[in-house]
Amino acid sequence: MKKTLTFAVLLFWAGFGVMAQDMVLYSPDSNTILNFGLSSNGEPKYFVTYKGNQLIKPSTMGLELFGDTSLLYNFVELDVKQSNFDEIWTPVWGEEKSIRNNYNELAVTLQQKTTERKMIIRFRAFNNGIGFRYEFPQQENLSYFTIKEEKTQFVMDGDHTAIWLAGDYDTQEYDHTTSKLSEIGKLMQSAITDNASQTPMTTTGVQTPLIMKTKDNFYIHLHEAALINYSCMHLELDDKNFVFTSHLTPDADGTKGHLQAPCTSPWRTIILSDNARDILASRITLNLNEPCKIEDVSWIKPVKYVGVWWEMITGKSTWSYTYDSPSIQLGVTDFSKVKPSGRHGATTANVKRYIDFAAKHGFDAVLAEGWNIGWEDWCCNSKDYVFDFVTPYPDFDVNEIHQYAKSKGVKMIMHHETSASIRNYERHLDTAYKFMKAQGYDAVKSGYVSDIKPSGMHHYSQWVNNHYMYCITKAAEYKIMVNAHEAVRPTGLCRTYPNLISNESARGTEYQAFGGSNPNHTTILPFTRLVGGPMDYTPGIFEMDISKASPNNNSHCNTTIANQLGLYVVMYSPLQMAADFPENYDRFPDAFQFIKDVALDWDTSVYLEAEPGEYITVARKEKGGDRWFIGNSNGEQQRVSVVDFSFLPDNAEYEATIYSDGKNAHYKDNPQAYSITKSKVKKNTRKNITVAPGGGFAISIIKK
Repeated sequence: MKKTLTFAVLLFWAGFGVMAQDMVLYSPDSNTILNFGLSSNGEPKYFVTYKGNQLIKPSTMGLELFGDTSLLYNFVELDVKQSNFDEIWTPVWGEEKSIRNNYNELAVTLQQKTTERKMIIRFRAFNNGIGFRYEFPQQENLSYFTIKEEKTQFVMDGDHTAIWLAGDYDTQEYDHTTSKLSEIGKLMQSAITDNASQTPMTTTGVQTPLIMKTKDNFYIHLHEAALINYSCMHLELDDKNFVFTSHLTPDADGTKGHLQAPCTSPWRTIILSDNARDILASRITLNLNEPCKIEDVSWIKPVKYVGVWWEMITGKSTWSYTYDSPSIQLGVTDFSKVKPSGRHGATTANVKRYIDFAAKHGFDAVLAEGWNIGWEDWCCNSKDYVFDFVTPYPDFDVNEIHQYAKSKGVKMIMHHETSASIRNYERHLDTAYKFMKAQGYDAVKSGYVSDIKPSGMHHYSQWVNNHYMYCITKAAEYKIMVNAHEAVRPTGLCRTYPNLISNESARGTEYQAFGGSNPNHTTILPFTRLVGGPMDYTPGIFEMDISKASPNNNSHCNTTIANQLGLYVVMYSPLQMAADFPENYDRFPDAFQFIKDVALDWDTSVYLEAEPGEYITVARKEKGGDRWFIGNSNGEQQRVSVVDFSFLPDNAEYEATIYSDGKNAHYKDNPQAYSITKSKVKKNTRKNITVAPGGGFAISIIKK
């Protein structure tokens, strides 16, 4: 008999010592079980069992309000509704051509006895996890209210191993730290490194997505979905009892959210598995978002691009045009009268060089950063009117670039660095988007480096999250795709607004030129940041010694060439950059061939092997074609990866081109050693590939 919801009367809640009526919600396969009930003082509580193991112990729920009776206690059950849902939906782009959304649902309407306010807690049980949210229907006793703190608990059943980022209201660009939960407080100070904008949270606060592994080899993943008109959630850890409690990002006045009923919170997500590959394959985050709201999606296309970017990141070139003016004012400073520095990257001639390279090698587009006036004092000055987003420097001819790119069959990608002056950006947004369309730009990379202006706001607060949403929806009106950097971490909104084609919102490749990232960094990101949506990670670096581009920069890119190739498959995004200089690709044309060949959009994804922080191997089949591609990213230890080709169809033979680490390859000492071999493969083929420390491999598989 199919189990969806049952009632257990007089269930004893271990750890709370109270008698309660408990509601039980089963996932479609019955592996995931949610129990919900009210304590003797009317406090909502839940726990979650997976495959017979209670991975989330009894945890309390509710919201603390400013200046009013909080929504924490004195509730009674008013109504219970159950339902089930099963559909197949088609994403505009993605890791699969179709996604199954299958869950059982429990919606419990609660009423607070003292205020008669109603609150609905809606649970959805998926085969490998739970989503739940708070809903506030329209009612006389609750119209406008202000959140002091959300008090959702996630109580762990032990001192798990966690891979975590320090909680921060303004940056996600830290390296990950791996430790026991009990060690987080001791390691917090070393986990926080300098950033252009940062507001560390508490001594035991961490960010989501958070992944943990239990001593019994279960994986627990905590995050949120559909973050709309609400503050981003962090997790505050009680490291003695292993209790996480939601901690929302505050606005400038210290409040955590201003809501108007009817409204909902984002979904709180718990993904569970005894196999790490299932975390990568889970689509719970996407499934908890609303279907696509853009009627005509024909203009939303995956993009492979190059650009004037790595030059500035490494220090070879500059975004700014002149050194003459330490302080500039738009409309006042006359750039025709200042002395050029000679190091400006986005010149007409240099951008044309990238356009030629893109056209020659079949890339879709070119990004040019630093084309517009304002870069001389753009960052970290609490300056409101930083950019106007339409006025080029004297050495960048917008019309000439437009026509030249068009003649070569190459698109241009616009760059809108805002310096986090979001009021200024919104003032100029329509004008900027109209300018883009007039000049043939269909996509924009936006940036939010620096502290948010107006002062006191944070990158992940409700007010600023609403700004990001405003930009995405406004861009859709102009048929513009958005790649937002330094914005709030994704929560699956790309399902609803697929013109949000990518985000950064994590520690990207740029940090390899800012001192380097941990060599296992890209074996972690797919388990954390990428669960919420694709990342513009900007891989493809072939020259790891950054001093060769900029003699004063002694950074080292902690990876191998083979690893960089594998990232085009491991780090999913429909927007992929070949980030290095054209001349470095010319040095290694055989390795560069994989970047040219690899697809951007997929029919099928198969996660062959994975362990967070250690290794990931992924196989993907290109959308609408017969080619397969495999990518691997490896951590700090050399290992042998066993590649199982059983995902291939029966009775078919393919030719595999394998780009692997060379003999004695090492991310630090020998990163450019790689080997390219060819062999025939079919469904029963198994191959052992030795992977270097910080290394990886890539395989293109073409049907014979």
